[in-house]
Amino acid sequence: MADYLYRIAEKELNETLLAMGAVLVQGARAVGKSTIAKKLAKSDISLDASVSLIELAKISPDIILAGQTPRFIDEWQLAPSIWNALRHEIDKRQATAQFILAGSATPADDVTRHTGAGRIGRVTLMPMTLFESGNSTKQVNLRKLFDDDFSTVAGYGGLTVEQYVQRIIVGGFPNLINKSEKQAHIYLSNYLDDISRVNLGTDILKTDPVRMRALLRAISRNIATEISITKLATEAQLDTENLSAQTARKYVDQLSQLFVLQELPAWSTHIRSNVRQRVSPKWFFCDPSLATASLALSSDKLLKDLNSLGYLFEALAIRDLRVYAQALDGEVFHYRDETGLEVDAIIELRDGKWLACEIKLGGEGSVNEGISNLIKLRNKVVESKSKSIAGMCVITAGKESYTDPRSGVHIIALSHLFID
Repeated sequence: MADYLYRIAEKELNETLLAMGAVLVQGARAVGKSTIAKKLAKSDISLDASVSLIELAKISPDIILAGQTPRFIDEWQLAPSIWNALRHEIDKRQATAQFILAGSATPADDVTRHTGAGRIGRVTLMPMTLFESGNSTKQVNLRKLFDDDFSTVAGYGGLTVEQYVQRIIVGGFPNLINKSEKQAHIYLSNYLDDISRVNLGTDILKTDPVRMRALLRAISRNIATEISITKLATEAQLDTENLSAQTARKYVDQLSQLFVLQELPAWSTHIRSNVRQRVSPKWFFCDPSLATASLALSSDKLLKDLNSLGYLFEALAIRDLRVYAQALDGEVFHYRDETGLEVDAIIELRDGKWLACEIKLGGEGSVNEGISNLIKLRNKVVESKSKSIAGMCVITAGKESYTDPRSGVHIIALSHLFID
């Protein structure tokens, strides 16, 4: 694999494989699941190679499972019954690092009712971050922002606003890293067409491609917002007929099962006042390029529409922060309360430490607004939670990273971020 690009999730996959009998690598189509799995596997088989292999997996799963370990079974969900056969095989062998599974859809709950607890771990693979695609200067290590003795950041250079726009449009799918905007648009348009009509052999309902594309456009117009399913359905209305909220919900669930659409949940914490926190999630695609492709947005169009660019830059940053947070055994949330105070991203680790992030294109006024919001949030949380804060940062599309001496808030260019 001479052209293999390093993936941050590789370390997590390795560690999980050594601790468990098998690992399920999950994620959207074309994010590189097969590539990373084959790099670690000693033998492999792909069930989508032929219909006969799918039938064989259903009738004689032992034949599919036989081979040097770790054995990689790609598109396993095409024969869901193999899950329990694999689980029993792990019990029989009593060894770790036996199997790697990968697929582009979540199977029905009843298929994995025996969840594989203690036997099968899960690792989610996302599209590539700016760091993974070679677009980071690697001057600010996110891991170090959580260190107790960490104090300041510093960096200069990196992507221009025009280059950020290009990375938003081309995206982080490995096949597109070095492609032009036009090539990426063709690829992603076909990707969206496939999502709109494909049946992966699971219980996922068959969709009406026209309705699904209308919904994809509605989501794209409302990326990084808390829009409700009912409003999405209204925005996805067609000239011929309406899209019901019930159908929109089913389609949204399908996109989530395909790992294409992701919710950014609201952060639940204790605050000092009686102000009510909002609990609605924000909506994001796994990669912002899907939104620009759905709306046929070019660099020229985006650079003339800073409002839309702001939301899409937020989507780019959230994509990267999710990957970095996962490497730290953490999750990403957003915060909003009834007073209108909003913080774009909260990275919370399993040990309770948290990092609050505002995401802004740049400009002194915008950065100062971000700093103000972060300080307001810090002052609102209860004392026990405020002691767990690792820091606060404003992530920008600028070319400078520094720590504001008055507030202690880190101002960080997105293209300076990386994780070791």
